[in-house]
Amino acid sequence: MDDVKHDSTTPPRLTRLTFHGPLSEDRAARMIRRLTARTAAAPATVLDIGCGWGEFMLRLVEAAPGASGVGIDLNEVDLARGRANAEARGLGDRVRFLQGSAAETDLEPADVVLCHGASHALSAARPPEHTTAALRELRRLVTPGGRVVLGEGIWQRPPTEGELAAMWPDAAASEFHDLAGLVDLAVAAGFRPAWTETASREEWEDFESAYQSDVEEWLAAHPGHPLAEETRERVDRHRGTWLRGYRDVMGIAYLTLVPVN
Repeated sequence: MDDVKHDSTTPPRLTRLTFHGPLSEDRAARMIRRLTARTAAAPATVLDIGCGWGEFMLRLVEAAPGASGVGIDLNEVDLARGRANAEARGLGDRVRFLQGSAAETDLEPADVVLCHGASHALSAARPPEHTTAALRELRRLVTPGGRVVLGEGIWQRPPTEGELAAMWPDAAASEFHDLAGLVDLAVAAGFRPAWTETASREEWEDFESAYQSDVEEWLAAHPGHPLAEETRERVDRHRGTWLRGYRDVMGIAYLTLVPVN
């Protein structure tokens, strides 16, 4: 995990997270091995939609000699973290981090297109219709013989009314597909699913804990800080949304997709 420096007088932001999602080191390594093991078609270009600090992209570029990467995201703080990590690993001349909207930027097709929890960045449609539109755009952005790695929210089981009420505002059972429905959408968009997997409970718990751990420790150390009340309300609300709402209900599917010629 990279060493993220921050002002100790303000709440830290996501410093305990390696990946911005429920993705373990082991699963990420297996994904990258599969993406780079095809010696006859090793990826030369990588595009990361909604990249954040682009940790998966950086590791993939490291594992594919000569490959270059482009990450795009709206959050400049995350992008700056990605650029600093790239420089520290000697990848500054092989990757670019762009601030902007993926839907409004003229992006070049790439051999590997990553879209982890960011399909909403490719479509203005409301969920779940945005997934269909995003898959069509991902099909356009991947080169022939390339791969798309899609990380997308799914329902592991239908949510109850009580669970929906504990989630985010206006949460609805129609908001996500189940795993089979998501794979069907990918096939309809012109892909074949080369690999289908879902995040485990352990990956979710590691992600949710790391998402708030550094802020929880900051709150314990700064109970009277002017920002403490607002920060405490925010993290308590998020924890309740997870533990009383979507825990063991919402999942993340990781699909490695091959475009049909």
